[in-house]
Amino acid sequence: MLAIKTLVSNLSVYRHSAMLMGDRFEISVVGDNPGWAQERINDAIKEINRVDKLLSTFGEDSTINQVNRNAGIKPVKVNPELYRLIDRSLQISELTYGVFDISYTTGDKVSAKINYNHIVLDPAAQTVFLTKAGMRISFAANAKGYAADRAKYVLQMQDVSSGVINAGGDLLAWGLQPDNEEWTVGAADIEQENQPYAGLNISNMAFATSVNNNHYKTANKFPGAINPANGFEVSAIQSVSILSPTAELADAMATPVIKMGVNAGIYLINQLNQMACVIIDDNKRMYTSKHIAIN
Repeated sequence: MLAIKTLVSNLSVYRHSAMLMGDRFEISVVGDNPGWAQERINDAIKEINRVDKLLSTFGEDSTINQVNRNAGIKPVKVNPELYRLIDRSLQISELTYGVFDISYTTGDKVSAKINYNHIVLDPAAQTVFLTKAGMRISFAANAKGYAADRAKYVLQMQDVSSGVINAGGDLLAWGLQPDNEEWTVGAADIEQENQPYAGLNISNMAFATSVNNNHYKTANKFPGAINPANGFEVSAIQSVSILSPTAELADAMATPVIKMGVNAGIYLINQLNQMACVIIDDNKRMYTSKHIAIN
């Protein structure tokens, strides 16, 4: 399939959509040669597929499955890339007081006893050990963001100085549009043009949104309730959008902020460098962290 060309000045934005990692990805690059642009996009797709295979739990021979099968038995050596991703995931778990957690279990009776603290890393041996039998790890919460970051890296290494990766609604942009204007949420994803944050500059940043699919069932019924898992006040949040330097971090942080609530979520984001958030509650009221301006 040929990339779709959008003419702007003497350059063009070439776009290609594909189903990857079970979701719709759209990769856009700025250039003046359609053949060159399509080759670059194809290379980005190959990288996304590589990451998908790396993080998959479907193949019996996948490293993640080996780690999971040996839970409570022995450590498993993993490649450096996977080790670093798990290490960063554990750091995000610490940062969010365990709200973000790549660990889970298939047994309901022990689920409350299993969390990220039972994932033990050995930096010297490059091994991962799940200390409790029956526990598992999964990157469902941050895999697409990481894949987008890797695709961007591949494109930049091939001299793509400007582009946007839309990973199932999570955006990663760098460089400038062909008219030398910065990428904005509306410009990068037409489906979000009517949102309150439309026009927000996302050049050289990632923008991820998480929608609270359960708030209609719980928030109005139990206003001001306390989340028993972490003690945070449950607020009636409709959606959270995170702006950060990497798609992996934006992807990972969006859902935890929903679970933490407005006050705790914004407080956390305000402590982090180069990060910002926009929260919309059930009454369509908007809350923003510092260092972000919404018109």
